[in-house]
Amino acid sequence: MKNSGNLIQIKFLRENLPKILFGLILISVFTSFQAKADVYKYVDKNGHVYLTDRPDHKGYKLLVRTWKGWKEKKTTHVNLAKRQEKYGDIIKTAAARNKLPNALVHAVITAESAYNPKAISKAGAVGMMQLMPATAERYGVKDSKDAEANIAGGTKYLRDLLEMFDNDTRLALAAYNAGEGAVMKYGNKIPPYKETQHYVAKVLSYYKKYSKTL
Repeated sequence: MKNSGNLIQIKFLRENLPKILFGLILISVFTSFQAKADVYKYVDKNGHVYLTDRPDHKGYKLLVRTWKGWKEKKTTHVNLAKRQEKYGDIIKTAAARNKLPNALVHAVITAESAYNPKAISKAGAVGMMQLMPATAERYGVKDSKDAEANIAGGTKYLRDLLEMFDNDTRLALAAYNAGEGAVMKYGNKIPPYKETQHYVAKVLSYYKKYSKTL
């Protein structure tokens, strides 16, 4: 690993590297990069993989964008009620498949997109559960504007985050907003970012409300 100022670069051989080990390496990378840094990957002709937050040539491809640029969505009670009913069965099925509380998935979707399958953030997060392109690719979501596919991928990601952080809902939500690396960087605590702290509080508020109604 090279670290010069804000530049961090990691080099390793991907050949025959088990997927789980590769995943662990990526997690360690996230904790090394600054919280809002994007991660780029380049594989040279010898199979060496380079991960960096500052690509110095066009061969690098965006691997992970670690900040979604979340902003609270404005909507009316009537709009939410209609959209909840429209997508209710899809959400219920995906939640059950990934052993998630139905109310929690609804809470995340409300905060992320207000049930708008075509929502796109300034940072490039797309769809109902606002999946970044790298996250969508990781979970096999080919069209993030497809509500069912987006929810399927988003719920799998949320389930993985809960397992990663010992079923701590607050930390899983913080990671969903700011990235796994940001949470780990601060000792498995909610990062001190106003956006993330507001996001977690907002989702938990919806979760408490929906637990009584959905």
